[in-house]
Amino acid sequence: MEIQSHISLQPYNTFGIPVDAARFAIVRSVSEVQSLIKDGSLKEKHLFLGGGSNVLFTADFDGLVIKNEIKGISVVREDNEFVWVQAASGEVWHDLVLYAVEHNWGGIENLSLIPGTVGAAPMQNIGAYGVELTHVFESLKAIDIRTGEEKTFLHSDCSFGYRESVFKHAERGNYFIASVTLRLNKSPKLHVQYGAIQDVLRDSGVEQPTIQDVSRAVIQIRTSKLPDPKILGNAGSFFKNPEISADLYATLKEQFSDLPGYPASEGKIKVPAGYLIEKCGWKGKIVGNTGAHKNQALVLVNYGNATGSEIMQLAHDIQSSVLATFGITILPEVNLI
Repeated sequence: MEIQSHISLQPYNTFGIPVDAARFAIVRSVSEVQSLIKDGSLKEKHLFLGGGSNVLFTADFDGLVIKNEIKGISVVREDNEFVWVQAASGEVWHDLVLYAVEHNWGGIENLSLIPGTVGAAPMQNIGAYGVELTHVFESLKAIDIRTGEEKTFLHSDCSFGYRESVFKHAERGNYFIASVTLRLNKSPKLHVQYGAIQDVLRDSGVEQPTIQDVSRAVIQIRTSKLPDPKILGNAGSFFKNPEISADLYATLKEQFSDLPGYPASEGKIKVPAGYLIEKCGWKGKIVGNTGAHKNQALVLVNYGNATGSEIMQLAHDIQSSVLATFGITILPEVNLI
């Protein structure tokens, strides 16, 4: 493992923001992470980076960036109903989904084509089309950055919420996630009622879908709505879908009759942030080098020369617009650095 100086992070973040890291290293094993802890490298300012698909850099990083490329997928146990699959944190998330789909193990097919690595999945409690990681999560192994010791986190330890976990709050910055174990179903129970999945399946002439069909449908939907970050810099959905009170939803529904809403926690209603942003006139709008994508207002994009500060300013302007129009605060899903 080599620690390099003054390395551009532009190839390592999907927004394509041209910032530098003062120091940069790639780790390919847990022991290399533990070596960085032992030699004191992680006592300075540092950042673990996976696929770079959920970060917005607003300035050069004056510390150590550690790119996670730890690989490996294996079955740790199985019974007649389930299989427990362990994946290293540096694995590409979609590769894990394809591995499960190819083996006809159900549970994560709705999460096809979500960008990023396996290690980021529990941090964010990633989710899409009615399914979240929490539904299949069994446990994870993490390295305590303060001591180098390994710790197992069970489901109950992770405090999963909507795009939330203990790793974004109480344990933020304290652990490096090394691997994740999921419990997948050998007799898949499909979730096709959310979003446009049913429409795509019907248009494809699929009457009795398999998990392969669901995965293909999700990939088709995401590809049609979301720009390829290799062509147009973006980090996918920039904002979380807000949860509002039933009373506020009813009031807004009187003014905006087409306002979608879905039951959420504690009697609240989840409304799509993309709808709110689009209603405020941002969809397809270009502001300098950035803007909200023409096919999905929830996706902020870099048209080639945007800085992180420009994208941050656009996000603030969109937040202010949504608050003024709907009285709803929308929060970033992307990590701002």
